[in-house]
Amino acid sequence: MIGLFLGDTDFSDIVLSKVKKLKKKYFIIDFSKNNKFKKDKNSFRISIGKFGTIINIIKQKKCKKVLFAGKISKPNFSSLRLDLKGIYYMPSVIRAAKIGDAAIIKSIIKILNNEGIKVISSIFFNPELSLRRGNYSKFKPNKLDIISIKKGKAYFNKTKSLDHVQAIVVKDGKILAKEGREGTKKMLSELKKNSDGILIKLPKKKQDLRMDLPTVGLQTFKDIKKHGLRGVVLQSKKNIFLDKIKCIKFSNKNKIFINII
Repeated sequence: MIGLFLGDTDFSDIVLSKVKKLKKKYFIIDFSKNNKFKKDKNSFRISIGKFGTIINIIKQKKCKKVLFAGKISKPNFSSLRLDLKGIYYMPSVIRAAKIGDAAIIKSIIKILNNEGIKVISSIFFNPELSLRRGNYSKFKPNKLDIISIKKGKAYFNKTKSLDHVQAIVVKDGKILAKEGREGTKKMLSELKKNSDGILIKLPKKKQDLRMDLPTVGLQTFKDIKKHGLRGVVLQSKKNIFLDKIKCIKFSNKNKIFINII
């Protein structure tokens, strides 16, 4: 039995589909904004403040492992109804919320660990979504691009594990833009047209790799084309790459490189 803590974005649907395909027994704690898994008979819609209820379900199901998939946004703490364990644990979640969404999930993972529940990687059942080292497009980085990639690596090596920045745009060794709390799409929308930079999405130093891996999909590549970027860089086996075949085809057509370092 596996417990699935699912939020928004297509990634949560992909994980659920694979778990079903593998015929694994599962249940869902639905943390999406609009109760997107309500039609699934194994789904439970529970407030993030009801830790006692959540933990009781996990133990009733004799479940020892859970995973997180999809975007789980910061709740409205003022409107949350808490049970006894929620009252006990919520202060740590509220403190984490001041740092960012990733910190919230990390605080929940710590709570689950305290209750003897192990959290496994979000791509445990979907290893095919994470690309290995190599160039996946017809087009490759040039010498200036390689300098920019080194600059990007150096930047992420200095970031803290709960820093909200997961993506930057670099050109000629200079950082043009950094991702804010609104995400990669918002960052790219603020670039000048034909920026000719590189989108670099790498995990942060000492990041918990069980969750919140840098993710790209077809929409990312459409945004890359729209804003005139040369390519995208991800880290080997520490990424989530959605719609791989469509993305590679789109990249080859639009002269965008895909480099996994």
